[in-house]
Amino acid sequence: MSLPAEAHIDQAPGRMCPADYRYQLSVFARDADFACDTLYVVGGLYGNHAALAAIEALAARERATPQIVFNGDFHWFDAEPGWFEAIERGVSAYRALRGNVETEIARADDINAGCGCSYPDSFGEDVVRRSNEILRQLQSGAGPTTRTRLRALPMHLVAQVDALRIGIVHGDAQSLAGWQFAGAALDDARNRGWFDTVRATSRIDVFASTHTCDAALRDFALPSGRLTVANNGAAGMPTFKGARFGVITRIGMTPSPHQPLYGLKRGGVHIDAVAVPYNHAAFTERFLTRWPKRSSAYESYYARIVDGPAMTLAQAVPR
Repeated sequence: MSLPAEAHIDQAPGRMCPADYRYQLSVFARDADFACDTLYVVGGLYGNHAALAAIEALAARERATPQIVFNGDFHWFDAEPGWFEAIERGVSAYRALRGNVETEIARADDINAGCGCSYPDSFGEDVVRRSNEILRQLQSGAGPTTRTRLRALPMHLVAQVDALRIGIVHGDAQSLAGWQFAGAALDDARNRGWFDTVRATSRIDVFASTHTCDAALRDFALPSGRLTVANNGAAGMPTFKGARFGVITRIGMTPSPHQPLYGLKRGGVHIDAVAVPYNHAAFTERFLTRWPKRSSAYESYYARIVDGPAMTLAQAVPR
């Protein structure tokens, strides 16, 4: 079964979904790539080195060292050589997927996908234009060695935590930049048939995603079985209105030592959204040094960095 009919595909840079972003649901019906007792899924670091330090501090408080997986878009605001290389070094110590940002930084063919975000129509042309400009600046600063490394990163992983099979993706179950794990799509009853097909074909119990910056934790009882989707929103930017922290997804066989923002339990496994209390002042200073007023990133993101998005915590909690 293909993506639901309402999935947006357009040929304009920033809105298009390149053919090489697609994968079949059946790719997840494989042996796990790794197993662990505790998994941190870090989506949307966006070049926030302070958030990376905060995540490592969270991991240090666990009883046993967790597996940390960066599931794409760990680059974004870091469009200057020293900053970019610092993020590369930090992320390279862990497992990582490529998101649309890393894929387009590394793109070697003549496709002009822009930022690769596959923005739906609800986003204005000004947002798309600015994102394409940020991506061009990232591309201009990436050397051939970095491009080769990013190009080699996978688009998905399968992890095993206790009896649960975890599908780690950037977008959704069929596309690196898919939007079917955004809150609105998860809550749309018309998509239930697709979710049932996803569960039956992939044999995945829990999908952990990001991409949309739209945090949500949803649990479905389907004819094919139970399916949980955990979208962390963003690890490196505020995810909720009035908040100045990022969010990661923690999946573990033991309760989190950090107070979860919200979560649920499947068998003996805890699936939680955990706050990333990064040094907001340090990150904001670094951001403004590279992206002053009237720059593309400032216009798109500064208000969110300072005040958070419109989304509230209540919209993300399990239903």
